[in-house]
Amino acid sequence: MSLASSYAQAIAARRAFQLPGYPSLADEGYDGDYVSPIQMTSGSLTGPMLVSKDWLDAPSARRHRDVLMKQGYLPENPFNRVIDKVLKLLGLSRSDLYITPVFHLLTPQRSSTIPPAHARASWEAVGQHERLGRRPIALGHDSARVLKHFGVPHVQAPHPSARTGTFDEKAARIAEAVRAA
Repeated sequence: MSLASSYAQAIAARRAFQLPGYPSLADEGYDGDYVSPIQMTSGSLTGPMLVSKDWLDAPSARRHRDVLMKQGYLPENPFNRVIDKVLKLLGLSRSDLYITPVFHLLTPQRSSTIPPAHARASWEAVGQHERLGRRPIALGHDSARVLKHFGVPHVQAPHPSARTGTFDEKAARIAEAVRAA
């Protein structure tokens, strides 16, 4: 199976995945030819795969629709400011990376806790189709737990939005993990 057809399978799986209480990308007007909107700019099917907890919460997706519909991410939030530092350290651009969440629905509010069973259900239904033979970099404990549960070989790094460490410290550790993967 080609990378493009595998990716198309992942998109179809994301469109089919639902859990009560969580809006889908389609529910909020973000359905597109990607698994996650951040892949509009960070969707390399052969580049390093960074796996985070989730893409965004529904209220933020509604509030920032103009920016998100253009590039799929919010450049000023801590997650993306750290990722920009990682890219600079590695001499890469966003188009060289593949960023995806382990949880492929929107959370109902900012900083929502996603029950482990829901995160595992999402990875099983969708995320496993995105690997394309890559060794993912798990950004934070939530994504690492899911990958470990499924026996997916991965490298763990801090979540870019973690409240501990400076942006530069987190970026250096993530860059190191990308090199190791």
